[in-house]
Amino acid sequence: MKCLLLLAFIGVAVAFPTFAEDDDDKIVGGYTCGKNAVPYQVSLNSGYHFCGGSLISSQWVVSAAHCYKSRIQVQLGKHNLETTESTQQLINSAKVIRHSGYSPYTLDNDIMLIKLATPATLNKAVQTIPLPTRCVATGTTCLISGWGNTLSSGCEYSGGTYRPLGPRTVSMTWPLTPNGEITNNMMCVGFMEGGTLCAQGDSGGPVVCNGELQGIVSWGLGCAQEGYPGVYTKVCNYVSWIQSTIASH
Repeated sequence: MKCLLLLAFIGVAVAFPTFAEDDDDKIVGGYTCGKNAVPYQVSLNSGYHFCGGSLISSQWVVSAAHCYKSRIQVQLGKHNLETTESTQQLINSAKVIRHSGYSPYTLDNDIMLIKLATPATLNKAVQTIPLPTRCVATGTTCLISGWGNTLSSGCEYSGGTYRPLGPRTVSMTWPLTPNGEITNNMMCVGFMEGGTLCAQGDSGGPVVCNGELQGIVSWGLGCAQEGYPGVYTKVCNYVSWIQSTIASH
C-alpha cells in the first residue's frame, strides 16, 4: 500500500478525458508504511489483486462501482500481497451491490458495497474506518492508500499537505471532452502544480480525512502531472445510501 495527503475540489462541473477501465491509477513517491499501518484497507482479489476497498463494519466493505465483479475474495490484514501472513483474513463476498445510479460512461455514483460471507475478526491488523459525519473542507489533510502497481504494502507520503482543491482551478485546467463531467458526487484531490507523487492509489481504495472515509479512488489522468489531480467518489453524499443498503441486506 501507499499513502498520500491531498487537496479536494468539491462538485466541479467540468468534463473529463477518456477513461480506460483497465488503467488503475497508482501512487508515486513517498515512503513505505509500517506493517498494518492502514488496518481498514483491503485488497479485492479475483485470482489477482485488482482493486482496493475500505472495511466500514465487520461484514461490509466500500469500494468503487467500476471495480465490480460478481464474485470477489476480500483480503484483510495484508501488508505484502505476495506472501502468506499471520495477520491476513481471506473472506469471500456474499453480495456485491453497485449503486443503482452508477454510470460507466461518466463514473458518477462510482460506489459499491460488498457484504462478506462471514464477519471479519477485528484486531490490531484489521479495523473499520468510520463514515463521514460531514463533508470534508478545503484545506483538510487527507490520507490515500493502496498497493498501486507493486505488491508490497506501503504508504506514499509527500512530507507536505495535500488538500481539497478549488473548483475554479480545476475547471480552468482540465480539458473538456464529450465523455462526462466532474459532478457534485466527486471530489478532486492533489497539488495543481503536480509533483513527485500521484493523487491516486488503487481504484476503490480509501481517502481518509480526520479519521473518516471521505473518498474512494475513482479516476484520474496520469501520475503527478501538473494540473491533473485525482478524482474520487465523495463519500459524504452516500452515507444514507450505505446505511439503508446495509439495513436491507
